[in-house]
Amino acid sequence: MNRTAPISGELSRLKEEIYQYAKGYGLDFPETIFEMCDYDTINILAAQGGFPTRYPHWRFGMEYDQMSKQYSYGLQKIYEMVINTEPCYAYLLNVNPTVDQKIVMAHVYGHADFFKNNYWFKHTNKKMMDVMANHATKVRRYMDKYGVSKVESFIDTVLCLDNLLDVNLLYQQGIKSKKKNEEETFIEPEEYDDDDRVQALQTFLRSKRKAEKKAEGEKEPQENDELETFREPEDLPTRDIMGFLMEYAPIKEWQADVIGILREEAYYFLPQRITKIMNEGWASYWHSTIMTQKAMKPNEIIDFCDHHSSVMAMSPSRINPYKIGIELYRDIEYRWNKGMFGKEYLECTNMEIKENWDKNLGLGREKIFEVRKTHNDITFIDEFFTEDFCQRQNLFTYRYNPRTNRNEIETRDFEEIKTKLLLSLTNFGSPVIEIESSNYGNRGELLLRHVHQGVDLDLAHATDTMRNIYAVWKRPVNLATKYDDKEVKFLFDGEELKNMG
Repeated sequence: MNRTAPISGELSRLKEEIYQYAKGYGLDFPETIFEMCDYDTINILAAQGGFPTRYPHWRFGMEYDQMSKQYSYGLQKIYEMVINTEPCYAYLLNVNPTVDQKIVMAHVYGHADFFKNNYWFKHTNKKMMDVMANHATKVRRYMDKYGVSKVESFIDTVLCLDNLLDVNLLYQQGIKSKKKNEEETFIEPEEYDDDDRVQALQTFLRSKRKAEKKAEGEKEPQENDELETFREPEDLPTRDIMGFLMEYAPIKEWQADVIGILREEAYYFLPQRITKIMNEGWASYWHSTIMTQKAMKPNEIIDFCDHHSSVMAMSPSRINPYKIGIELYRDIEYRWNKGMFGKEYLECTNMEIKENWDKNLGLGREKIFEVRKTHNDITFIDEFFTEDFCQRQNLFTYRYNPRTNRNEIETRDFEEIKTKLLLSLTNFGSPVIEIESSNYGNRGELLLRHVHQGVDLDLAHATDTMRNIYAVWKRPVNLATKYDDKEVKFLFDGEELKNMG
């Protein structure tokens, strides 16, 4: 897709100006390349996660259609898009006025700084632009060889599992592959210029493990096996369900490769999912700071305020990550500048003294840089979302009232609001599921366990998930969860979900 063009003229001058302001504030980011595109192109890019080339799949077309309609009806407008790569690519909308382009550039430099310095992005592949293109080529080859319908149907199945990930694997460097003799092989992405070599080596290692199993007389699970004894892998329990299925499910090599492709992309996007509030808040903080203190001209004030306020507007029905993020950073900066933290401040019971507390420490800017480096959304909210902040932002929880047929305020209690917010962020709102056994009942069945964290499992979604896991594992799937503090087990046998008590 060659529908973008490098910026030039006045925009190049503005880019250099915003760049100098960002560097002057201490932001640290890789080379950032801005390209201009029209709204149709930016919709295509947005539908594909920001990448010009992705593997072919119907969902990208569906998302593009939805975004195009929302823009046509005036319900949504995409101002910018930036990709976590090196160099960092960002796209500008060609119809935006100058003030918007300046806001977007400052916003992008905030994102680029966050991508480079936040710990959760430390091991993401910065060459993902090339990797995505290679993935697209491989999937197209599989479609040519095995048929579009067959490959796309398998992708549909696996995509339904792309939230069953292990956040702890973000600490892991490179691609880790376990061999049968328990040795570990690490393939570091930076050592290879061609992603195909990495994937070829992964496929080779998997084929080698299969050959070793066959030579030792060990039989892999097959769809029609009855009461066969299977060896339990030693890497259980695991929350990396996609990785486990790729490694151990009785599937063909091309299917394992497709799972590997989708899993790699899911883990690439995972840091963005777990730092949404922090990332957008950080970028918003810096576009606001740079514009109001450096880059904005007097005749741009009204336009800036109008556009900035529309992005920051809070919806009655959901949290705006831009608004919560920027206000939390500002609150942290304010508190650390005045010394409103620590044992002395927290133990002070005189409200008048607390209200006028000012140690004049000036540590605010240093503190927010420290926070953006080490936290994710959950720890960010858990540590810095205070009762005073909650009250100033007029936050509340709501629920549907069937008597009035509308949503109504449920509570303004700080503890309940914070708990509900943290629960919505835990595992990005999805239940935590792990594989406990792959030989449950000595029948080669999977046993999944729902790690209960205060929210009961939605059985409709659980059934769909078990159905898709069954399609890959090809044997019954069991699930243990809790209702009313009592353990309950369910079985999906390929036909229906059964309550096993």
